[in-house]
Parts: sequence; structure tokens; C-alpha cells
Amino acid sequence: MKKLALGTLSLTLLLAACGNNEEDTELDPADGTDEATEEVQESEGPRVLTDGLGNEVEIPEDPEAVLASYLEDYLTALDITPVAQWSINDGEGVQSYLQDDLADVQTIPYDLPYESVMSVEPDLILVRDQIEQDMVDQYNLIAPTYVMNASPTSWRETMREIGTVLDREDEAASVIESYDARAEETASLVQETAEGESAAAIWMIDTSLFVVHPERSSGSVLYGDAGFDIPDVVDQLSDDADWAAVSLEELAEMDVDHLFLISDAESELMEDRLWQNIPAVENDNVYTFDSQSAWLYYGPIANEQVLEHIDSSLQQ
Repeated sequence: MKKLALGTLSLTLLLAACGNNEEDTELDPADGTDEATEEVQESEGPRVLTDGLGNEVEIPEDPEAVLASYLEDYLTALDITPVAQWSINDGEGVQSYLQDDLADVQTIPYDLPYESVMSVEPDLILVRDQIEQDMVDQYNLIAPTYVMNASPTSWRETMREIGTVLDREDEAASVIESYDARAEETASLVQETAEGESAAAIWMIDTSLFVVHPERSSGSVLYGDAGFDIPDVVDQLSDDADWAAVSLEELAEMDVDHLFLISDAESELMEDRLWQNIPAVENDNVYTFDSQSAWLYYGPIANEQVLEHIDSSLQQ
């Protein structure tokens, strides 16, 4: 199968923006970020944590202006309003599914230019992806900068680490516990209405098709949390892409029972005989959501919205 390595989800959304405009693997709740995030100073005074680059970072007490580009989902889940939010296209493209909470938060370019970071005056910077040390050194001139240890594809691990950094471990654990309880409700619904049936999340851009990895983004929700069976074609995806390019022929080979389609417009592919013969299409089990919905994102809020979409789709 031809794979499209979309890199980070930021690049994924840039691709989406041109057309229009996690999971995580199952983790034992006991596996916190203590092994990845070492607190090297527990005595009175500022906490010092070791970040993903091995730097010892002095974390300010009760930071009030946290910049955590593309980690806003996690901050919002902890009732923290970021000082600025991730964006593309000169602020036109944002994480739309979070805008009930972030509508009044100013935007910042996704690649965090130094001048833009300086202008929002953060007192703590959290960086989601591994970056060069010289860039960290520059950001440190503005505010303490912590590079995440957790993999961006593991939202529970990320949630726990952010809880540790912000001294909100209990709140982070509560977010995960609440999500897991909510996921059990969807899993029960899937078992009642679609037991033993397969599903796939397909992102359609014009005539191009991409299928979500079973352990990343909404794929981890669809399979790991909701409990749908994984089609063979999806189960064979490599670990190097959140969304992999598939042909219409490969999609037809999935013999999938439920199709969660992320698309902003109808495509000529839908007129093709192969599309029409997909079981999900034949049985009217195709559920469409636009590219601004939570299906392309990571985090507890995104994933809970995906659960809600699954519930409403099965109950319609």
C-alpha cells in the first residue's frame, strides 16, 4: 500500500487547509510520565523538570500565560486558557472544534516565529515536537521552555505529562478517568448495535483518500476505545503516518461495514462502481463530518467529540 507520511498533524492540517481552508496506543493508567519526566528538585522552591531534550527546566509557580501551541486541547481540558492558540494561513485556520472555549484567544503561527512568541509574553512555553536546541535557547530568552517527552500520538501520556509540568497531576488523572468512563458508554453502544462489525475513518480531499492509522488520532478512538473491528487493510498500516494514502480499490477491499467520512464536498469517486459496492455504502452506513471537526486531532476533548459522533451515527 502506498503510504503518505504526513509527519506531524500540523502538516496534515496544512494539507487540509489547501483544499478548504491523539491514539494513541492503549496505555496502562498506571504508566504515568514519571519515567519520562524526572522531577530533579522536590524541595521548597521552583520545581525543576527534565524535558524531552534532556534539559533541566525551572517551572514557574502557577504560570498565568502558558503558550502550548497545538496542545490547547489539553490545557482546555484542565480549564487553562492559553495565552495564544495555534493557527495557519495568517490566523484564518484554527482548531475549530475548540472555539467554544478559545474564540477570544489570539492566534499565533503554527511554526512559532520568535517575534510572535515574544509578542504574546508567555511565562511558560510548552513545545509539542522535538526541536533544535538552538531554537529552545532562543525561546528561553523569552520564558522557560519545556519540550515534551511524550509522543504526540499518545494523548493519555501527553495529558499526564502536562499535568506534571503544570502541577495538576490530579486534574489530569481526572480528565483521563472521565474520558475512559465516557468511552465505555460508546463501547457498550457499539457492542449492542454493531458487534463484530468493522469501521474505518476515511479523509477525502477531492479524489484523494486517506485512512486513519488504527492507533493514532481518531483511529485509536474508533478501535481502541469504541471497539469496532479493524479492516485488514487498515490493520496492516505502518507506524510512520497518522493518515495513509489509499486507493479506491484498496478501500473497496476493506469490505468495511461502517464508514466515517471526513470530507468538505462530494467527490466524483462516489459515483464509481467500486464505491457503490462498499458494504457501508450499500447499507447506508456512511457518516460524514467536515475537516474542521475533531476527527483529525489529538486530545481528550477531540476524542470525546469523536465518541459523540460515533454515538449519534449509530443511533440515527
